[in-house]
Amino acid sequence: MSPAPGDYVYFKSQVPLHKIFIENKQWRYYDFGPKTVPPLICIPGIAGTTDVYYKQIMSLSMKGYRVISVDVPHVWSHHEWAHAFEKFLDTLSIYHVHLYGTSLGGFLALVFAQHRPRRVKSLVLSNAFLETHKFAASMPWSSVVNWTPSFLLKRYILSGIRDGPHEPFIADSVDFVVAQVETLTREDLSSRLKLNVNVASVGPLLLSDSFITIMDTNDYCAIPQQLKDQVSERFPGASQAILKTGGDFPFLSRSDEVNLYLQPDKVQDSLEDGGGDDTSNYDNPSGHGESGATDDPQQPEPMGPSGASNGNLQPEYTGPSDHSLNASFLRRETGSMKVLDSLIHYRASFIYRHIVAVQHCKSIKI
Repeated sequence: MSPAPGDYVYFKSQVPLHKIFIENKQWRYYDFGPKTVPPLICIPGIAGTTDVYYKQIMSLSMKGYRVISVDVPHVWSHHEWAHAFEKFLDTLSIYHVHLYGTSLGGFLALVFAQHRPRRVKSLVLSNAFLETHKFAASMPWSSVVNWTPSFLLKRYILSGIRDGPHEPFIADSVDFVVAQVETLTREDLSSRLKLNVNVASVGPLLLSDSFITIMDTNDYCAIPQQLKDQVSERFPGASQAILKTGGDFPFLSRSDEVNLYLQPDKVQDSLEDGGGDDTSNYDNPSGHGESGATDDPQQPEPMGPSGASNGNLQPEYTGPSDHSLNASFLRRETGSMKVLDSLIHYRASFIYRHIVAVQHCKSIKI
């Protein structure tokens, strides 16, 4: 196994990993940056862990953002996920959030945005999807996933990652994620696969399209293009960020580009440039009510977490929902120099990576 990247080693030495239990579920997460603004919370896909967003944590926290990266705990239904995630936010005294979800994490971010629309200020979706029917059809053995040995689950997940040859940065991102998969337990893997194949779909959101960014790669991805196209069709007013390359893990392979789109004040800037009508954010765009993900009628999913007395998660008011509060604060932080700041930060990141590479080469006596 290749050694850990130098910037990741430095990250681990600077940012503590938190572990807490909430209602018998363990949450592993990093929380870095000022606590005065609503955080950007990163939710990984099946193969990801809380560590895969270390580049976002290091870069955006230096710009004044609070970034939280979480591991999906052991939950077995989408409603249980929404309930558990809300309890996690309550425990950390967080009310409003920006969500960045990749692959399965994007689907889970959409589920939570539908369950608790007042708590979500913006969404960034990368290689995400709206329904899980296709994954359920391709995994007929999902009913026994809880009893499947860990090595078989890992082999199944890794089989979805495209083999080389890759560009150097993409190859490094694949190696890093493969190493992270090896750290996952059987329960981690089986619960994530269950979430990926439990038949469900996301209904209309209360969140305006102008607060949604769709970030996809243009080379290849494990998520079928048809499913990614459905996301773009569902949110026609969303900002589109298409990366020329990046593979399945652009947050690692193209982190500088991804980080530019993850800055919450960019959402407000796009709105001011004509990105959409804010009033639709508070109107129910459908007659389907405000519950969570719309389950397939042929395979209904349990409405709530195990042992919950009331699984119907009704959206509720949790405080002011003025999306401009965080954006205005952040604009005061960056001011009129934000473009110059981005250029300076990009150059500093390049120099830092060069120094780390040189130090790594010296350490192995090349």
